[in-house]
Amino acid sequence: MNLSVLKYTGEEAGRSIVLPEEVFGIEPNDHAVYLDVKSILAGQRQGTHQAKERGAVSGSRRKIKRQKGTGTARAGDIKSPLFRGGGRIFGPKPRDYSFKLNRKVKKLARKSAFTYKAKANHISILEPFSFDAPKTKNYLGMLQNLSFFDEKTLLILPNADKNIVLSSRNIKQTKVLCVDHVNTYDLLHAKKLLIMENAIAPIVEKLTQ
Repeated sequence: MNLSVLKYTGEEAGRSIVLPEEVFGIEPNDHAVYLDVKSILAGQRQGTHQAKERGAVSGSRRKIKRQKGTGTARAGDIKSPLFRGGGRIFGPKPRDYSFKLNRKVKKLARKSAFTYKAKANHISILEPFSFDAPKTKNYLGMLQNLSFFDEKTLLILPNADKNIVLSSRNIKQTKVLCVDHVNTYDLLHAKKLLIMENAIAPIVEKLTQ
C-alpha cells in the first residue's frame, strides 16, 4: 500500500511511502486477534474481589434447632448459606486473571490489526515532528489540521517524546504510544492510526523477527 506522507499541519510533505506487505498486507487471523485482546483485557483485571463463605461469617456454631420433631427441614448453624446473612456458596476469591500467550500469536495478532486498519484506509503517515513545549492546544491543532478532531486516534512514535505525550494527555479519545508499547487492543480500539514515518521500520523489525 502506497500512502502520502503528511505534515502535522495537514499539508502533504511531497513524498509517499510503501507500507510493507509482511505487516500491513497479510491474511488476518481473527482467532489470534481474539486471544491477544482477551489476554490484554484479562491482565488489566484487578482480581481483588472476595465473598465470605460460611467459615468467614461471624456467628455462632450452635445448632439452631433440634434435628427432628419441628416439622421443618433440618438446619445446622446460623452461618449456613441457606439463611439470610449466611456465607456464600463458592463465592469469588482473589485471583490473577492473566494468562500466557505465545509470542508468535501476539505478533500475528498485531500484524492482523495493522492489516485491518490498512484495508479500511484508516492509517495516516506523518512526517517526524515534535513540539517545543508540552501544550494541549498544539496537539489539538494537529488533530484539527488532519480532520481527526472527533475521531478516536492512536499516534505511534518510534521513541517516547515527552512533549507530545504530555500535550495529548488531557484530550479524550486520543492516545500516544511508542513502538515498544503498541498492542492489539489499542490498535483496534482507535478509529484512526497516525504513524510517524520513522516508526515504520521499527514496527516491521519488531513484528517480523
